Amino acid sequence: MGDRIPLPYDANSKLDQLMDDSTPVLVGAGQFIEKNVLPDKAQPPVGISSLAAMEALADSGIGAELAHQIDTVIAVRLILDSTNRPRLEIPFGRAENPPRAIARRIGANPVNAIYGNVGGNTPQMYVNEMAERISNKEVDVALIAGSEAIKTAQLALRNEIDLDWHEEDAGSMEDRGLGEKLITPHEFTYGIGVPIQSYPLFENALRAHQGNSIELHMQQLGELFEPFSKVAASNPYAFFGKRRNAQELITVTPDNRFICFPYPKWMNAMDGVNQGAAIIMTSVGKARELAIDPKKWVFIHGCGEANDKLTMSQRVNYYSAPALKLNVQKALTMAGKKIDDIDYFDLYSCFPSAVEIACKEMGIAYNDSRGLTVTGGLPFFGGPGNNYSLHAIASMLPLLRADPNRLGLVTANGGYLSKHATGIYSATPWESKWQRENPTSYQPEIDEMPSPSFSETPNGGGTIETYTVSFNKGVAERGIVIGCLAANGERFVANTPSDSALLLAMTQQEQVGRPGTVDSSNGMNTFIPL
Repeated sequence: MGDRIPLPYDANSKLDQLMDDSTPVLVGAGQFIEKNVLPDKAQPPVGISSLAAMEALADSGIGAELAHQIDTVIAVRLILDSTNRPRLEIPFGRAENPPRAIARRIGANPVNAIYGNVGGNTPQMYVNEMAERISNKEVDVALIAGSEAIKTAQLALRNEIDLDWHEEDAGSMEDRGLGEKLITPHEFTYGIGVPIQSYPLFENALRAHQGNSIELHMQQLGELFEPFSKVAASNPYAFFGKRRNAQELITVTPDNRFICFPYPKWMNAMDGVNQGAAIIMTSVGKARELAIDPKKWVFIHGCGEANDKLTMSQRVNYYSAPALKLNVQKALTMAGKKIDDIDYFDLYSCFPSAVEIACKEMGIAYNDSRGLTVTGGLPFFGGPGNNYSLHAIASMLPLLRADPNRLGLVTANGGYLSKHATGIYSATPWESKWQRENPTSYQPEIDEMPSPSFSETPNGGGTIETYTVSFNKGVAERGIVIGCLAANGERFVANTPSDSALLLAMTQQEQVGRPGTVDSSNGMNTFIPL
């Protein structure tokens, strides 16, 4: 556990000399947004990342001089490269070596070029990794950058504009691939594994666990997300900065149609954006050598990482995230702090259930006076693929520099509440040797939790554990059920019949705990409620 040095301090003070030269520190952060630009004039994804990186270099105070010192570049993985079944086919080519394409644009020539794996947890995970490698003197100066240009791609496809995004850059690249397997083919058959259809499963389970009516819970969702919308409206880097009140968010209209029950459109992460963010990390010793103003330094006081049971069918339940709780506890313990000591939060906010469950696991109220975001949330700020949390970190830095006695906590989530990473930041220096607990030492606490056994071919009576109804352009088209067999408690997944009256009823009356029968025939499981 590190010690927090009382402020004020300066680079020539005795207290400053107590800081170990290997202490990791963030020295630059930048963001970039591109709106209202014709596709043929717009930046490709690596161009947006590079412009964010240029902002981070400028933020450090020494600009190009720092670019020449970068020995490691991590590019956060693009949505285009994040699945074997991309939602949006983009026929414009791509940068074959994203980290080196970014490096070339900013005048860097790194030894290490890393293309990250999949997950919204990865920006914070790579901050944690780079902090450790800097502390161990394996890395000197690291740039983490990421972006999406999905809005440009959508506009180009819609208007039949051909773009050339193909780039090749010489040099090595460590491609970390798709990462952990988060869904099974069986789950995918029934609509599980698509975020817009998976997070509502958590929401409906949480509502039933809380004992809320559907009407009361919808009001709760609107009140939860209204402040996110307010923060986004004042954030110049937000892509969807219109302020919306709670009633607007929960009222289903043609412009705010249901996507999957209970979420109308504006409760879903919005990935049609052109946004990028970047941060630069180094050591205290290197920052001194480069004469980077200590007022720019932000320290990592705590960090943690843990994964919940990775596939949906293995989850302990659908209203908690034990790994989120554990990794936040580890970050707080490292920082020597309690959750009440945190001044600023940015909770990963792709869908309301992600925020609600994070609050539950962290022990904070939905209406905590400190606020739950400094960025604005993925439905309102924008959801740039795997990179949202890098924007959260970049948004946190100026707040902490303005008052070095304050602490900021960022949570990052990958998959379907599957992979979690946390960082606790402050401009108050870290005095002792920086060291984190290896996540592999506590991951077994989650892995060893019991999960219900699972059947791919269920037959007989059962009850609904959680469910959702998916919509197509405002029309209900499929009921998705996770249930438990009455005979042996085995968990199963199924679809309901595509009966419009049944699907409508499933959006109006509580279904969790409802009995029915499930039949497995012709390669499909069908659940018929009684």
